[in-house]
Amino acid sequence: MLRRARVRGFPPGGNGASSFHLAWRLPPGAGHLVEASAQLEVLTPPVVEHLYFWALQVTFPGAGAAHLGLQWNRSFPNFGAANWGGYAAGGGLLAGTASSLTSTPGDPNTRDFVWHAERPYRLRVARVEPGLWRGEITDVTTETASVVRELHAATDFLAEPMVWSEVFARCDDPPVTVRWSHYEVVSERGDRFAPTGALVNYQSHADGGCANTTCVLDPDGHGILQITNTQRVTPQGTALSLSS
Repeated sequence: MLRRARVRGFPPGGNGASSFHLAWRLPPGAGHLVEASAQLEVLTPPVVEHLYFWALQVTFPGAGAAHLGLQWNRSFPNFGAANWGGYAAGGGLLAGTASSLTSTPGDPNTRDFVWHAERPYRLRVARVEPGLWRGEITDVTTETASVVRELHAATDFLAEPMVWSEVFARCDDPPVTVRWSHYEVVSERGDRFAPTGALVNYQSHADGGCANTTCVLDPDGHGILQITNTQRVTPQGTALSLSS
């Protein structure tokens, strides 16, 4: 019996989301990394009340992983929120400092953050000192930088940067498009590198993923688009070149 592709209804996965990712391919010799950043623009915003989360993720070798990004979240004023949180290697949440940003529901990881569609935001994870990692979001239009907070992760370096969309809406809810661009990592020597490509990964059908999400190179040459409720034109495992 053929399995019908999931293009309608809510994702039935364990956390109720359908996710798709772009894992960066870094050039040889990038070395030990102490910073990663990318630019995010929500070109077509959500119109439903369900949660959307767009983030830059890094791993902390031996200590866990964390994600920094923007959310469309009905628990926050005008659906605007920013999150900098993660999970320790041994389980549980990574501890962090108190944030200077308010949080209407009192969530230490997720804070009130007014963001606007079609405006670029720079997501930046950087080492403050060994074991302390800052999550910062800059409104590129106004050049206003906001420190979400700092996380404790007992490692000197970060690794495996990627960006992703995590969507808790129905597969057939109106399409949402975000653009990722201006990817960069910084080594402990202060050298700056851009990834040469991004590896596409979609959450599988078995894990609850929607079959009508896709990742495509921006026709304007500004980055990579992630789109929901559309035809999938880029297959699983494709390496999108960023050499240009």
